[in-house]
Amino acid sequence: METSPRTKSAHKLVKSQSAVQSGNAAARGGVRYSPPHQAIKSPSWSRDEVKERLVEKSKVSQKTPPKENTKSQDFKLHTQERAVKRAMFNYEVATKFYIIEYQKKQVERIHKMIEEEEVRMLRKEMIPRAQLMPFFDKPFFPQRSNRRLTVPREPSSHMIGSKCSSSSISCS
Repeated sequence: METSPRTKSAHKLVKSQSAVQSGNAAARGGVRYSPPHQAIKSPSWSRDEVKERLVEKSKVSQKTPPKENTKSQDFKLHTQERAVKRAMFNYEVATKFYIIEYQKKQVERIHKMIEEEEVRMLRKEMIPRAQLMPFFDKPFFPQRSNRRLTVPREPSSHMIGSKCSSSSISCS
């Protein structure tokens, strides 16, 4: 947007007026700046400038008219997809647990059958039976040994006191 010499002078006028009103030394030095829409309108402005400003403001304030005959689009929520996926996941988990439980029951059944078979075999083996009768066809006659007889000895008492220390009196 181009600024004409008149608008520049209007800005300077606003700056100086605001500096005088505020009494601030920094504001008098030109630190404060007011934008063009806050400038005080002076009678020296031309009609063309005023019309331009009004046209600019009307352009901003104009809105596009709403479209007629609009149709709503069908939309698909992800919650439905997630619900289906979750149901499938829950089904898979349930079947997995069912299969694991079924396998555990099979293993228990097999172990039970093995234990029953072992018990049956032990019961068969544990039946008390009498010892067989010895054969009396050949009577037993003990034979005399060829070894010499053992000569008994008396226990030696000197072995008990043999552990006397050398510094003490000799053991007798």
